[in-house]
Amino acid sequence: MKKNKDKKQVEQPVENQQENLNVQTENGKVEVENTESVQTEEVSETEMLQAKVAELEARVAELEDLKLRQMAEFDNFRRRTNKEKLELMTTAGERIFKDMLPLVDDFERAKDAMAKTDDIEAVRQGIELIYNKFIGFLAANDVKVIDTTDADFNTDLHEAITTFAAGEDKKGKVIDCTQKGYTLGEKVIRFAKVVVGE
Repeated sequence: MKKNKDKKQVEQPVENQQENLNVQTENGKVEVENTESVQTEEVSETEMLQAKVAELEARVAELEDLKLRQMAEFDNFRRRTNKEKLELMTTAGERIFKDMLPLVDDFERAKDAMAKTDDIEAVRQGIELIYNKFIGFLAANDVKVIDTTDADFNTDLHEAITTFAAGEDKKGKVIDCTQKGYTLGEKVIRFAKVVVGE
C-alpha cells in the first residue's frame, strides 16, 4: 500500500511535470508562432511596399514616356502648322495676283486704245468697264467699300479729317468722303476719310 502511494506520488509529479512541459511547450509554440507570424507579417508588408513602389515607378516611367511623346507630337504639330501657314500666305498672295493679271491686260489694252483714238467717249467707256471689272474682282475676294452716304459718323469705320458747321440736322453725320474705306470680310483694312458735320 505504501508502495502504491509512493507510486502515485511519483506518477503525480511526473504528470504535473508533463503538463507543465506541455504548457511550456505550448507557450513556447505560441511564442514561436507569434514571432513567426510577426516576421511573416513584416516580410509580407515589406513585399507589399516594394511591389507598390515598383508599380509606382513603372507608372512614373510610363507617364514620363507619354509626356515626351506628347511634347514631340506637339512640336511636330507646331512646325507643320507654321509651314502650312507660310504656304497658305504664299499661295493666297499668288492667287490674288494671278486673278489681277486680266485687269492689268485690260489696262494695257485701254492704254493702247487711248494712244490710237481721239474718241474720248470710247476711252471713257473702256475705263468704266475696267473699273467695274476691278470692283467685281474686289467683291469676289470679299473686299467691300464702306458706305458713307448719309451715314452717322462711326469711329469703327470712319476717320474724321475735319468737321464742318452744317446745321443741327447734319450734326454727327458724314457730310463728305475724301477717301473711300474698305473692309475685308468684317475687318476694316482702310478707314474712310470723312468730313463730319457739327
